[in-house]
Amino acid sequence: MKYTDSGSKDTRSGFGAGLHELGKSNENVVALCADLTGSLKMDAFKNDFPDRFFQTGIAEANMMGIAAGMTIGGKIPFTGTFANFSTGRVYDQIRQSIAYSGKNVKICASHAGLTLGEDGATHQILEDIGLMKMLPGMTVISPCDYNQTKAATIAIADYDGPVYLRFGRPKVANFTNPDEKFEIGKAQMLKEGKDVTIIANGHLVWEALQAADALEAKGVNAEVINIHTIKPLDDAAILASIRKTGCVVTAEEHQRNGGLGDSVAQLLASSTPTPQEFVAVNDSFGESGKPADLLVKYGLSKENIVAAAEKVMVRK
Repeated sequence: MKYTDSGSKDTRSGFGAGLHELGKSNENVVALCADLTGSLKMDAFKNDFPDRFFQTGIAEANMMGIAAGMTIGGKIPFTGTFANFSTGRVYDQIRQSIAYSGKNVKICASHAGLTLGEDGATHQILEDIGLMKMLPGMTVISPCDYNQTKAATIAIADYDGPVYLRFGRPKVANFTNPDEKFEIGKAQMLKEGKDVTIIANGHLVWEALQAADALEAKGVNAEVINIHTIKPLDDAAILASIRKTGCVVTAEEHQRNGGLGDSVAQLLASSTPTPQEFVAVNDSFGESGKPADLLVKYGLSKENIVAAAEKVMVRK
């Protein structure tokens, strides 16, 4: 199947749209924000459901504690702030108050990764997936576009347990089916192939599809899988693809250590050792710059995925 961009949109707006839909359909959904309502696109929820919106101010740790407490009364709290503040700043509160007791809190994190752009390294968190996936019982999701982020936001409200939902700031290709139901822990096959498996998530899924087109022009038939759920990982889908292609490239807007590639490598090492190449940030902080330029500089472009695929195929 050939995917086309229906019009670039930011994934944070997909979160805002999904949250607003939940406000209309589920009265137990409440929203908390740490002074970034506009940036998180939570205004529609705030305006239409003011009694279920809580502005905590620049007090992210307190926001997590409040959210944990709200679950005891049967509420489904969605917290909203930048990914850096959603994880690194409040890791103790998440671990102790949410994960340890399995509280039904949805930690929704925008402005993740290098594509935050001009705000620079202090805000471009590239370690958040690793931090969150190591917490027992935490589900970790990184959808690829506006449509999928909206669908994921709606889906996690029905899931009982803590969830980390990661999305971003820039406008990116919007190419998935808006009517497709989001299934937590279920990989999305985007393109079938036989020569190499490309596994990606978040903003790099579109890069992976473009890389597959470039490889096809060279006579290489690449399989592309969107692993939007890093935890729980869809082991069966990954192993089925790898047994067919015999090699894999993982692509993510995250540190090489601790992310999607790490999870795939652990799976392969324990079941089917397979040549793997990693497209990810290699033990480095980011910097201020245009999102597209940063993807190129830090080796996360479609060209890097093509090069990794050509390299890993030689290792079969």
